[in-house]
Amino acid sequence: MIQPLFSIITVTYNAEQWLERTILSVLSQSYPHIEYILIDGASTDGTLEIANRYASGITCLLSEPDKGLYDAMNKGLHKATGDYVWFLNAGDTLPTADTIYRMVKRLDKRGIYPDVLYGETNLVDAEGRSLGARRLKAPKKLTWKSFRMGMLVCHQSFLVKRELAPDYDLNYRLVADYDWCLRCLKRSNTIHHTHMILSNFLEAGMSTVNRKASLKERYEIMCRYYGKLPVILLHGWFAVRFYFAKWVKGRV
Repeated sequence: MIQPLFSIITVTYNAEQWLERTILSVLSQSYPHIEYILIDGASTDGTLEIANRYASGITCLLSEPDKGLYDAMNKGLHKATGDYVWFLNAGDTLPTADTIYRMVKRLDKRGIYPDVLYGETNLVDAEGRSLGARRLKAPKKLTWKSFRMGMLVCHQSFLVKRELAPDYDLNYRLVADYDWCLRCLKRSNTIHHTHMILSNFLEAGMSTVNRKASLKERYEIMCRYYGKLPVILLHGWFAVRFYFAKWVKGRV
């Protein structure tokens, strides 16, 4: 069986603090069939200097102004030629040098390469120190309906066959990745849980303003896919559960 080519895409803008560790985690992979695509939004710090330092290992390096994160990610998709696309942003890393090798070895035993591959995620801080596992665990069985409960799989631990991957919807400024994963899942027939930690995700935090805006965008997406009434009822249950847990904690 011919082993797949993975298009790993990193999108950057003024990311000199974190980029090198991301690049090194990709270039150190023991699995040979990788193309590495780096899309930069015309950074003004030392990002490009770092990228150029490792230019021999980067398949495509593009730096130009863009219309934001998801526009840059679309550019990465358009440059990709691999069987799978995998987004790993500056500060995110692959957990070990043999992460991809071990994943492919398991798939070879199954004799099939699914439309979507997904796994678990660890969180790291700005210094790369582990913060432990992501609170939301990847479900044993994943479908597009699973995302009614939120983004149960981190974007950095979600791989999809390139031929099924749509462009990101630029109408969403903060959570187009949530919509993108939903559309990928709806297009997919085979979805496989790798039962591996596929990425270390940089927990950079989000401002209160952006958090409120992202929740509003996510609510709009959920209503679009799941219907307004079911989403309202579900959020009501979330609120009840949250305040009950808070009440119990206050009595302890």
